[in-house]
Amino acid sequence: MGYTNNLKKRLKDHNSSKGAKFTRGRFWKLAYSKDYSSKSIAMKEEYKLKNNFYLRNKIKNKYLYK
Repeated sequence: MGYTNNLKKRLKDHNSSKGAKFTRGRFWKLAYSKDYSSKSIAMKEEYKLKNNFYLRNKIKNKYLYK
């Protein structure tokens, strides 16, 4: 999860162990993305998603475990 204006680069960086400590050593694949009109709105929505485990699991089940 996070904010970026270059999704491909962010995913590539995560998968090459560049970025936050949590992302290192793992293989990441994109499960969900959404465009927002401003960074502040995107960050607010990210905060909601990170703190709502029910919604996170719903997205995982819908997009990852087909």
